Amino acid sequence: MSERTATVTRATAETTIECTLEIDGSGTATVETGIGFFDHMLTSFAKHGLFDLEIECDGDLEIDDHHTVEDVAIVLGEAIDDALGDRAGIVRYADRRVPLDEAVAGTVVDVSGRPRFYFDGGFSQARIGGFTSDMARHFAESLAMNAGLTLHLEVDGENAHHEVEALFKALARSLDDATRRDERREGTPSTKGTL
Repeated sequence: MSERTATVTRATAETTIECTLEIDGSGTATVETGIGFFDHMLTSFAKHGLFDLEIECDGDLEIDDHHTVEDVAIVLGEAIDDALGDRAGIVRYADRRVPLDEAVAGTVVDVSGRPRFYFDGGFSQARIGGFTSDMARHFAESLAMNAGLTLHLEVDGENAHHEVEALFKALARSLDDATRRDERREGTPSTKGTL
């Protein structure tokens, strides 16, 4: 296990979550949120980002999927932030476009420590199984706010399953690129000397 790991827990009246993340992993995932499609997306996120990820969430799914998706994003964002530490030696910036059949998604990320979020696009169907499609946008926003990312996303397509999956894969690939260690770089990648 690398030193760029974190375990974060969160317990509220709405969810109980435990998340363990290894930035320099091999893409293995064990995910149980109670939302099958969301589990699939988090597993895909780990696989394509080469992150080792364990998430267990017990949420109030009798209400809807919002609290579970949002709180998992909060905890995963905190784990990314914690695992990266002072962000010394990372590439910092990355962008990716990923197609999935007729859909295409793009991400641009700055692992800046300054959270901002922008989204362009929409989803062709309101739901994918037990997952509300727009929760993909909200997941990414909550992740960015808690991981300290400036994140721009865009998506286009005709099938919400493809649109959301392309979005999660593009996000994973860009985060993998941006969080990699740059052998040429010493210290934090900022003229300020800190992120």
